[in-house]
Amino acid sequence: MSVKIRLARGGSKKRPYYYIVAANSRSPRDGRYIERIGTYNPMLPKDSEDRVNLNTERIQHWLSVGAQPTDRVARFLDAADILKREARNNPNKAKPKKKAQERLAAEEEKKREAQEAAADGGEGDAPAAEA
Repeated sequence: MSVKIRLARGGSKKRPYYYIVAANSRSPRDGRYIERIGTYNPMLPKDSEDRVNLNTERIQHWLSVGAQPTDRVARFLDAADILKREARNNPNKAKPKKKAQERLAAEEEKKREAQEAAADGGEGDAPAAEA
């Protein structure tokens, strides 16, 4: 059985409240869990101490027996200096998609053609004006 440390949603509609739980990785998000080990209230200001509450002793236990935290919980644990989280880097995510790249290439081509036409047009008009 693989154990995950993850968020289980509670609270009413448009008023989220999360429990940080140790759960079987195959159980549903809000379903059965093994143990509640903290809370997260995103409705509170970011500088509030009650925004994230962690039971560090139990979290250390679950990490020691091989539980894997989800990305969001790993951020909380990193902020509490319980677990060091590696920064993720996906340089391809910031790149424009295929259609946008094609549009940008077409715009660049139009600009280059306009500059060439302006350069050729400016030189071609001067001799014609003299004659």
